[in-house]
Amino acid sequence: MPSVKTNTRLPNAAMLVIGDEILSGRTQDCNTQVIASKLTEAGIHLAEVRVVSDSSSEIVSAVNTLRSIYTYLFTSGGIGPTHDDITADAIAQAFEVGISVREDAKLILGSNYKDGEKSLNEARLRMARIPDGAILIDNPISKAPGFSLQNVYVMAGVPSIFKAMVDSIIPTLVGGPPLLSISIKFLRPESEIAKDLGVIASCFSSASIGSYPFSMDGVHGTNVVVRHCDLKILRAIEKKLERIR
Repeated sequence: MPSVKTNTRLPNAAMLVIGDEILSGRTQDCNTQVIASKLTEAGIHLAEVRVVSDSSSEIVSAVNTLRSIYTYLFTSGGIGPTHDDITADAIAQAFEVGISVREDAKLILGSNYKDGEKSLNEARLRMARIPDGAILIDNPISKAPGFSLQNVYVMAGVPSIFKAMVDSIIPTLVGGPPLLSISIKFLRPESEIAKDLGVIASCFSSASIGSYPFSMDGVHGTNVVVRHCDLKILRAIEKKLERIR
């Protein structure tokens, strides 16, 4: 089982994945991996991931809890044109603000269609409903914008659109030094190196040290992954690990 020490100097974040289709297993969540990778590069520690159903009360509860704990909260899913796309309304409820079709969002959305705003039927207009005070997040693929409100960033569930939205917001976030990592493979079971790993982890409490067992061709081994912002500390830990290898 991984033994992890968190680098508390980094800004942190949570990811909230919204959708019954994720919980039912019909759709695989790809967005968490995308945001985790981008945040690591930006020096922001992704500390928690939650998945909730298309339930307004569950979304509101999760949003209010997570936004109060972490520097940033990112959500994916539930901002499309159908009846079960309720994320925007839930965010408005969580912040206790109004929500309506916004003219700038409507103009942007209309640019995706040949007839412009004339093509915006009732369903499409749902994607232009934005909570009061929110800032739009660019969507270069289908134009339907995401939005941010204080430290909460609300984005589409479609992986290609989610990634495009993430790419547009990452430069606006305040992060720390990029989180560097090393990985060392031990051809020994986790139980044989656990004690030594614990000693090393206690000596380098600012680092994240995780152990991940594997079995391949009858060999039981362990991958040890170390993360830290300081390359010198990483190299010092690497030397310690090589000694117990």
